[in-house]
Formats: sequence, structure tokens, C-alpha cells
Amino acid sequence: MTTPQLRKDAARNWDRIVAVARALVDQDVTLQLNDVARRAGLGVGTVYRHFATPEALLETVATPCLEALAAHGEQALADTDPWRALEGFLTRTLEAQITDASLALVTAASTDALPRTTELRQSLTTTGTALLNRAREAAVVRPDLSAADLVPLMCGIAYAVDVHDSTPADRIGTAHRYRGTLLGGLRAAASNT
Repeated sequence: MTTPQLRKDAARNWDRIVAVARALVDQDVTLQLNDVARRAGLGVGTVYRHFATPEALLETVATPCLEALAAHGEQALADTDPWRALEGFLTRTLEAQITDASLALVTAASTDALPRTTELRQSLTTTGTALLNRAREAAVVRPDLSAADLVPLMCGIAYAVDVHDSTPADRIGTAHRYRGTLLGGLRAAASNT
């Protein structure tokens, strides 16, 4: 998918809008296009020409994270060890949930404003399902675990971390500890032979 080339001034405005939106999302402030325009020092019309809705702007803020997760998913699919591939993908996804405030907002939405968001979300779902199926076929995860279980489990960890920790270092450490516990529960029981 190619994006039309923007004039230099329009590209600077686009960058400024996205940077202001990123800062607001990181501060847990709901995006409102008029507020973004004011904080960016731009006219409201300029912001609306680039982003028709706050959802489109939010998804644009989240796109780099979604693209990085999709790229990591492709690498995980190439890993020949099914458990390591699934574990790595889930770990990277959890770290993204903990460190990028836009990700949870975009993935929780019932609809997407941008086709690119739909494409990336579908890619992540497909990758997660493929990794889980491969791990199930290798008998390294519980046979009763379904792809539909993964998202709520990962979101539950992210929520628990949000509730309990405030500093970034604490959040990542807690997320890794909770992830380790979850992964221990996902592993197939060792045979007693």
C-alpha cells in the first residue's frame, strides 16, 4: 500500500499532529481533534484534512507498534521451535501492551477507522493462531487452549500490571513475572514416563 507524497509543509504538519497525539495518548488524555490542533499550533481544518476522526489519528499513532508486532510475528513463524516461537510472540505482544498506551485502545475498538489497522490486526490474529496451532500440534501447549483464549489472557496480564505498578521498570518486571506464570500454565503437562 503506497501513501501519496505530501508537500513538505503538509508532511511537517502531519508529523506535528501525530507527535502531539502520541504525547496525549501517553498521558492518558482522550484524543479530540480540536485539542490536538490547539496543542500543535495548527488550524482545526489542517488537522481534519489529515485525520477525519480521532479514531483515525489514534490508529495512526498505534501503527508503528502494530507494524513492529506484525514483523515480529513473521520472525516467530520462521522459528523452527514451536514453543520458543509462541513464547517470543506472546512476550513481545505483552511488552507492547505495557509500553504503548495506544495499542490497548486500538485493539479494544470494535471497528477500525483505517484499512491499514484492519490489515495489521488480522495479521496479528492469523499469526497468533498459527503459532498456537503449531505449538498444539507439537504437543507443547495444553490441548484445550484455543486462540480465543490468548487475547483475554494477555489483556488480563496487562491490566493487572496497570493496576499494580506505576514505573516503567516495575511494569516490565511485573509483566515478565506474570507472563512466566501464564506460560507455565499453558505448557503441556510433562509425561510421567
